[in-house]
Amino acid sequence: MLRKPETNEYPPYYKEYVNNVPDGELLQILEDQQKETMKLLNALSEETAEYKYAPGKWTIKEVIGHITDTERIMCYRLLSIGRGEQGMLPGYDDDEYVRRGNFNRFPLSDLLHHQALVRQHTILLLSSMDEEALCRRGNANGSEVTARAIAYIIAGHEIHHRRLIEDRYLSSGQ
Repeated sequence: MLRKPETNEYPPYYKEYVNNVPDGELLQILEDQQKETMKLLNALSEETAEYKYAPGKWTIKEVIGHITDTERIMCYRLLSIGRGEQGMLPGYDDDEYVRRGNFNRFPLSDLLHHQALVRQHTILLLSSMDEEALCRRGNANGSEVTARAIAYIIAGHEIHHRRLIEDRYLSSGQ
């Protein structure tokens, strides 16, 4: 069973994400959270998916695009560090990625399909890595991190955004 990373395995700003992940088998958690997220979002109308809870905030479609893009980037980091990459992996500007992603032009079903495929890829990649690979350290966005921590960050990031969707978007009557 993959255990939670120690606090020295990731930068402090990821602590919330790692702490969001419940105890248990991470691969099963990733599968279960995918089902929960799909159940929550599949029922939304296109109109609801384009709702912003405040000016300057992302729409639900943009949040889904952000979750997917972030998981793609984190998966690349997981692969790179797990395979022993010693060069610094670049950061990214999530607001710029969302802006350039033009996610509101896509049907909600397409965004959810992309997200599901990316999650399947994450699970397959993670399940192929042994303990040695998962404990490797690398540098992403100027900070040292282990492959194992990245796996937990992926799971915690989705939990964070699903909670925001539930609390800030869907609880307002949308």
